[in-house]
Amino acid sequence: MASFMKPKLLPNKPRKRTPKAIDDLAVLPVFYKLEGRKVVLAGGSDAAAWKGDLLAASGAKVHVYAEELDPEFIDVMAGPRAANFIFHKRPWANDVFENATIAIADAESDGEAQSFYCSSKAAGVPVNVIDNPKFCEFQFGSIVNRSPAIVSISTTGAAPILGQAIREKVETLLPNSLKDWAQFAQDVRTEVTERLKPGKERRSFWERVSSAAFTRPFNMQESEALISQIDPIANGSSTGKVTLVGAGPGDAELLTLKAMRALQAADVILFDDLVSDEVLELARREAKKMLVGKRGGRTSCKQEDINDMMHKFASAGKNVVRLKSGDPVIFGRAGEELEALRSKGIPVSIIPGITSASAMAAQLGISLTHRDHAQSVRFVTGHSKQGKLPIHIDWKAVADETTTTIFYMGGRTAPEIRETLLEQGMSAATPVSICASITRENETRWHGSLQTMNEGIETIGYENPVLIGIGKALAYAPVKQDYDRNEISTLQSNAV
Repeated sequence: MASFMKPKLLPNKPRKRTPKAIDDLAVLPVFYKLEGRKVVLAGGSDAAAWKGDLLAASGAKVHVYAEELDPEFIDVMAGPRAANFIFHKRPWANDVFENATIAIADAESDGEAQSFYCSSKAAGVPVNVIDNPKFCEFQFGSIVNRSPAIVSISTTGAAPILGQAIREKVETLLPNSLKDWAQFAQDVRTEVTERLKPGKERRSFWERVSSAAFTRPFNMQESEALISQIDPIANGSSTGKVTLVGAGPGDAELLTLKAMRALQAADVILFDDLVSDEVLELARREAKKMLVGKRGGRTSCKQEDINDMMHKFASAGKNVVRLKSGDPVIFGRAGEELEALRSKGIPVSIIPGITSASAMAAQLGISLTHRDHAQSVRFVTGHSKQGKLPIHIDWKAVADETTTTIFYMGGRTAPEIRETLLEQGMSAATPVSICASITRENETRWHGSLQTMNEGIETIGYENPVLIGIGKALAYAPVKQDYDRNEISTLQSNAV
């Protein structure tokens, strides 16, 4: 009798471990072709009507078994997919499962559900009983339809409403024109495969298509231009682009949909020091992320170096996102970057963001242009290139109390701002709000007057980005609010 021994592991050689490629799944997501195939649908209710319309939309031949049909079901069967329905005016029986691909029922009781389930199983047909998970071998997910691009979301029957909520979120991320881009991709796939080599060449083309799909509406001129670029891509002469994107004040939920799509399509992201981690987490995982932040009083990248990096990556065919806090065209040095890129022939576009002043007003619960007290709003930088208060400012106009003025980056020059405004005749009682790290977890606020403004800036500090709001409209900032924020207030009610 042969004997077998287990091989010994070498003591000094570690065993190779294969990591899990994917976490455990409650179900296997599968997309099943039903074109021209028989599907059994038992029941004539409105719930069955929805399933019938869904099945017909996928091209199935839907055999409906019911003695009566809900009016909604009658409308569905008389609609544009009428040819996909075959109505049998009788209850289902064991013979209905012959040659069926799947079977669905809207059962009135657990007894009927179990009977349908067992009969379908006996016939070897996958079964689903609507709203009765214990009698389901498969579930219908919440669908985001951009066919031929389709997204299906499942909670495995545990929380259908949560699935719908997830679908609503995904719906907002996917433009309606994505279906046209997906169809375009399907139409040119064979041509791309024939004309471009596997690897970098094909990837470069499909990255261009994907970028266009999430940034521009579909049109024939755009698609023809992409097809005409197949040969230049193959010859290695492709050129990328740069998008200046506003990241907003910090709260990731304030990011615009267009900005999020740009982040998802980026190859390289050059981001400012003030861009929050929450915003960066929404970017494409494969994108190269590089901090090029500029902060007052800290070591920073030179603007010339940032311009050179954008040019270098775009010239190499990369889709570059220059991610700036707030809005890129509000004190974001966008003018210098636009000029540098255009002078070198690099395509560049702008996606605006929510500027910090708007976020400040929202957090304080006020209007910057309260029509009884502020007929205009003014954004002013608190420091110049030399780090001092800019000299080319119409301080007489700024001292107008009926104008709401927001000073950006004015923390270190706050005492000089206060002194200059008092010299120009602004009342010492004029309301002032100072906020730091607006919309972030470490947000702080101070409310007071021009008279006590120096105390306010000392209290808030200089470490985090500071906004200073001055004007009568700031009197309406609530003294106390139910926020989990650090709020300090010396502003008395009815200050104006």
